[in-house]
Amino acid sequence: MRNIQPHATDMIAITFLSALLIAGIFTPVVEAQTQPAPQATAESPNELFVTVGKSVLVDSEVPIERVSTGFGDVADATAVGPREVLVNGKKAGETSLIIWQQGGGKLFFDVTVRPSRFASDNRLEAVSREMKKEFPGQKISLSVENDLVFLRGTVKDLAASDRAVAIASSIGKPVNLLYVDVPKPEPQILLKVRFASVDRTLSNQLGMNLFSLGATNTLGSATTQQFSPPLVGSSTSSSSGGTSGQVGGKTGVATLSNALNLFFFRPDLNLGATIQALEAKGLLQILAEPNVLAENGKQASFLAGGEFPYPVVQGSSAGGTNAVTIQFREFGVRLNFIPTVTPRGTIQLQVAPEVSALDYTNGVTVSGFTVPGITVRNVNTEVELSEGQSFAIGGLLDNRETETLDKVPFIGDIPILGKFFQSRTRTKQNTELMVIVTPQFVRPIPAGQHVPELKYPVPFLPPNTGISMATPGVNVTGPVPVTPPTPTMPVEALIKSLQTEKPLVVSSSSGSGGGYGSGMQQTPSTAPSAPVPSAGPGPSPQ
Repeated sequence: MRNIQPHATDMIAITFLSALLIAGIFTPVVEAQTQPAPQATAESPNELFVTVGKSVLVDSEVPIERVSTGFGDVADATAVGPREVLVNGKKAGETSLIIWQQGGGKLFFDVTVRPSRFASDNRLEAVSREMKKEFPGQKISLSVENDLVFLRGTVKDLAASDRAVAIASSIGKPVNLLYVDVPKPEPQILLKVRFASVDRTLSNQLGMNLFSLGATNTLGSATTQQFSPPLVGSSTSSSSGGTSGQVGGKTGVATLSNALNLFFFRPDLNLGATIQALEAKGLLQILAEPNVLAENGKQASFLAGGEFPYPVVQGSSAGGTNAVTIQFREFGVRLNFIPTVTPRGTIQLQVAPEVSALDYTNGVTVSGFTVPGITVRNVNTEVELSEGQSFAIGGLLDNRETETLDKVPFIGDIPILGKFFQSRTRTKQNTELMVIVTPQFVRPIPAGQHVPELKYPVPFLPPNTGISMATPGVNVTGPVPVTPPTPTMPVEALIKSLQTEKPLVVSSSSGSGGGYGSGMQQTPSTAPSAPVPSAGPGPSPQ
């Protein structure tokens, strides 16, 4: 045997024929010369995808006679050979492609032209770079579908979520699918308020009432009417129960309703006098220190005092009388405030402290009811200060002097003697008030540490049992989770959890609810009571 070596020319021919054979059997159809296109038959049209600005080559096993597209603005088709059709994408949309073959065969295609992603990919990449710069260490991914931008990943807080949405909105409508780390507890703020008030009064009263029960056979009296004078008259009997004297066979009688603080009477002269000579000093000191704890941005209120009833005259009833109902108003030491921690780390306070007390000297009587007045000292303001700092938000220095002089005309002007026919009252009043507020960040007292308690001067009776009246601790009930169930949560769930609760409505058993200058909107409630007849319309103390 001998080895037959093929000639080089034969090898080239064989290689060329093999290439033609392979090309005839496997006909590639590519999009932008890369992807194969499917064959189609008249019974089952295939889908053909092309991108705007790119082309797809469709091959036919049978020579082609004619080519047609449904909508030329979306795509056009051109026969580039006896068995090849080139489809060019022009505009995003859908159309159809029909190819007629020799012998009566047809090929059907549903052509979908996709928009070019070149510009959107570049913008998406630029936005992704900005996200990494703005949120280092926070995993945020972006994906674009049509005009929608989907954000996925985890951010630290709601501010980062809002900022990421704002950045993503530059390339389309954002869809927020981010998760947020569970936030730390809000800081709690203790507000210390000190009311310091001193009221001092000095009053001098001097006056005289003269009366005669028969001196020089005369009955009468001389008074300035500032202080209650005796009532002087005559009687045939001396058993009238008052001071008496003889005048012309009759008995002069002086009835004393108020002997003031000095009383003199000379029976031999039938002459007497009632004198008011009084000096009074008054001192009122108030020191109230309410301390109230509140969460950041939440309102807190405090009241140490009571409620007093007051009548309200209603409209006339069928019998022509006025009906009177009873309402209640609060008084005492009140504090309302809302603390807000600012980005600067300071505390912004909306604060309305108040001290009120019942004042019966300025009260009124309506239909037999004595309604006291209210002395109120309140402040309603908004300040900003750091933790531990103090502000004197209210201060008052009030000095008043009142002098009243009554005298009998002409006689009261006589030197020396005229002093007996004069009455004088002088009142000096000094009021000093100061309100100081001090906020402080606080944390709960750790478990196991001593809790502040009051020191009672007199001990109570020992308890009947050694078991404390409280819910058992974790040593009995078992531990509770100290970490959230999941480290992250959806943005919308966190926003819902942070929404402000509905205001707490407190209604006492007495039917109260009205505030007296508290700086807090409250609606007075009416306690049920039977109508009380009224002597007249009268004023309604509101």
